[in-house]
Amino acid sequence: MMELLSDSELEESDVVANCNMNRERNLRGSNGYERDLRFDPLAFLRDVEAQHDNAKWLDLCCGTGKALIEAAAEVDKESLSIEIIGVDLVGMFDSNESASLTLVEASLSLWQPPPQCKFDLITCVHGLHYIGDKLQLIERSLAWLSPIGTFAANLDRDNLKLENGDDSELIDGLRHAGFSYSALQKLLRSDGIRNVDFALEYLGADPEAGPNYTGQPAVNSWYRKM
Repeated sequence: MMELLSDSELEESDVVANCNMNRERNLRGSNGYERDLRFDPLAFLRDVEAQHDNAKWLDLCCGTGKALIEAAAEVDKESLSIEIIGVDLVGMFDSNESASLTLVEASLSLWQPPPQCKFDLITCVHGLHYIGDKLQLIERSLAWLSPIGTFAANLDRDNLKLENGDDSELIDGLRHAGFSYSALQKLLRSDGIRNVDFALEYLGADPEAGPNYTGQPAVNSWYRKM
């Protein structure tokens, strides 16, 4: 097997430091979250807020935060009770003046939301491509959902590798746990909290995996069945 990196080593690698998949992504349009997630996150949150008086959105690997800043501007204009948090490793955020939006520079292998904070929507738009332990981040994210929460992320199944089995077993395991996964759209989704135990050992990350379906260099995550 090739030499694998720990998550801390991966975060110092060129493929992660130079990734530009999410740097300038909009909320809507041809280069927008709505297109990649197959739904409008803000419309989703409006519905939650209308039914429950408030809503919270966590966006992982948010890049410059451009899409979130656009969403926060609409939230403020409409005086909606919607809180948005974006987290990114690099922290090269666009200027944000909205009290509805918090942008956090942090490693997602270490970051935790504030205690008792649960989110009605958690998204990761093209961010998992550059995460080492993808399954752990997915598992942790589910614990941060509210009882009515939805998790949605772009995921290329070819970036999940199993040392002692068929790689397809990893996606099968996600589906068995209740996730929906579209191989065509490369979209993973879970509606509602799910208790997930993948029973896998994370071996490390391969930053030399080459381009995935996006055409950009990505990271392979290697696992072993326990």
